[in-house]
Parts: sequence; C-alpha cells; structure tokens
Amino acid sequence: MSPEGAFNELVHEPIRLRICGLLRAVDELDFAVLRDTLGISDAALSKHLKVLATAGFVTSKKIASEARADARRLTWLRLTDVGGDVFDDHIRALRKIAAGTDAFA
Repeated sequence: MSPEGAFNELVHEPIRLRICGLLRAVDELDFAVLRDTLGISDAALSKHLKVLATAGFVTSKKIASEARADARRLTWLRLTDVGGDVFDDHIRALRKIAAGTDAFA
C-alpha cells in the first residue's frame, strides 16, 4: 500500500471500479446481488470478474444453496487483500488528482 496512492488502469474501468467499491464494503457478496446492483448481464459481470481474478484482486467460491431443492450453486465473491490494497491506493490517487495535488502516479 502506498500512502500517496497509485493510479491503477485495470481498476479504473467504471464497472470494475464499482465492483471493487462494492466488494470493499463487505466480506463477500453473492454474484446475483452484485449483478443486480450494477444492472449488468451475467456475461458482462463474468467478463469483468475474470479480469479482476486474473490480476489476483478478486476470488470466488461456489456453494450449494440450502434454500434450493435443485443442484444450483451460489457464487460468492470477495476482494482479496491485494485487491483491497490496490483499490485503496487507486482511490487515494483519484482524491489527489481531484484535489489538483498530483498527476497520474
């Protein structure tokens, strides 16, 4: 983590920025809740999550739903420690940019 912040192009993409922000506020979040909150399709969310997971910023786990009689499983998403640090650094960098105190770091 950098006290000055560090701008991150991968996180800065608007949907990925919102994903990281939503995941930062919770321990984990259900895929469907995240999808509905963002108002995007399953495919679009999956694409963004794959980018974040490949970078090591997000993890997922699938578990059986006790409320369902069928075999469908729920996908739970979590921001990794690295992902949280990168997001926090990015937000610090954005605040500095917005304040006019720094260019892209």
